[in-house]
Amino acid sequence: MALTDQEIVRREKLQKLIDKGIDPFGQKFLTTHHSIQAKKLAEGKTHDELETLNFKTSVAGRIVLLRNMGKASFITLQDKLGTIQAYIRKDVIGDEAYSIFELADLGDIVGVEGTLMLTKTGEITVKAKTYTHLVKALRPLPEKYHGLSDVEERYRRRYVDLIVNEEARKVALMRPQIIRLIQQHMDAQGYVEFETSMLQSTLGGASARPFVTHHNALDRDFYLRIATELPLKRLLVGGLERVYEIGRLFRNEGIDTRHNPEFTTIEAYQAYGDLSDMQQLAQNLLSSLAMKLTGSFDLPWGDKMISLKPPFRSVHMVDLIKEHTGIDFFRPMTFEQAKALANQHNIHLEKHENAVGYIINKFFETFCEKKLIQPTFVTGHPLEISPLAKKSKDPRFTERFELFIDGSEYANAFTELNNPLDQEERFQAQLAAKARGDKEASENDVDFLEALQFGMPPAGGIGIGIDRLVMLLTNQSSIREVILFPTLKTK
Repeated sequence: MALTDQEIVRREKLQKLIDKGIDPFGQKFLTTHHSIQAKKLAEGKTHDELETLNFKTSVAGRIVLLRNMGKASFITLQDKLGTIQAYIRKDVIGDEAYSIFELADLGDIVGVEGTLMLTKTGEITVKAKTYTHLVKALRPLPEKYHGLSDVEERYRRRYVDLIVNEEARKVALMRPQIIRLIQQHMDAQGYVEFETSMLQSTLGGASARPFVTHHNALDRDFYLRIATELPLKRLLVGGLERVYEIGRLFRNEGIDTRHNPEFTTIEAYQAYGDLSDMQQLAQNLLSSLAMKLTGSFDLPWGDKMISLKPPFRSVHMVDLIKEHTGIDFFRPMTFEQAKALANQHNIHLEKHENAVGYIINKFFETFCEKKLIQPTFVTGHPLEISPLAKKSKDPRFTERFELFIDGSEYANAFTELNNPLDQEERFQAQLAAKARGDKEASENDVDFLEALQFGMPPAGGIGIGIDRLVMLLTNQSSIREVILFPTLKTK
């Protein structure tokens, strides 16, 4: 590919740096402050006070603004925390250093050592005593400093997006902060974080299509995990009582603003607990995150305001369906009667969806899900779609909830099924569903059944989607904004 005029000029400058004995791609440089830290030193001080205090600083970053005025120039450096201006005078840094500075372009990475001053306009600035070239940028930044105009291009070249898009940097830095706060919250509740294998020999723990990979040495296929549930429950059998894992899951599904095939969750399990404990855990965690990050329970979300102030609403799935359609699925009915209702309401059933429970779930997804704006625990999922949850007193339903906010699922929780005989029946039902064409059905995990036979304590368990949670806490409408390198369609 032919070089542009700007790229040619930059390579010529690179050669001039080499001719001067300067490594165009740098060396170690010691910094004393990031931009914001340096600014805080000078905050509230007058020009004369700064002259007297003589605050010394060493900063490094990328040149994002450059005003060359002959023998004196201003540059703005950007580091991970923000920007700071530097004032560079030829008679201070010396002729040779200034000749190196004159080879600088927007996008170059440089270091500046000096003292803090105020300009006539009151801007905190580093008065450079030394200037160090670090890295020559061979490609120019996008013409519009405010960002890449093509959204897809932003995701494909995230490194450029992070340079020119302050909001992208803010979200990128908030995500690890949110994860640390989650870990601190869980640790304070007596949970211990563990790591389990991403390669699994048996498909289970959720309903999803997997990615399949081949292990050459063992000459067998493995799944990239779709959930961490079954390994973590094995830890309960082992007596570890309160466990959690924050980790990547992989589901071979579509890509949209709410889904990425590689995503992050936290799953947690509490021995001697149940569904009510998981409700408390979820609402306390989310409300705590909101307050610690923003100082408020109320979060802006597009054109809405979401309140994470506890307690959240809790409602049975069947009651929601009755609320929105008038149909009462608590009333005993045959599959044929339920199917007739589905046909009347234009609900399509797949071949494997041959029980009333599937139809109840379809009614919920069609008529209720998108109407749940404020945080709502939807409870009482049908047995057929909940192979790992304990049965309710009404055996058609399970002790399970999903947490919905603005029509999207944020958490899924059970009173965990710990009866190995019941679990085996559920696995067999899943195998039958798979035989009828359900590509998301689980397999029969024999080792997990053996683990349950040793005795797993009564327990509550929950999974929370980290990506969607970060979206909510940072007011981002697309999952691609909170995953640094999302999966994208081929150009």
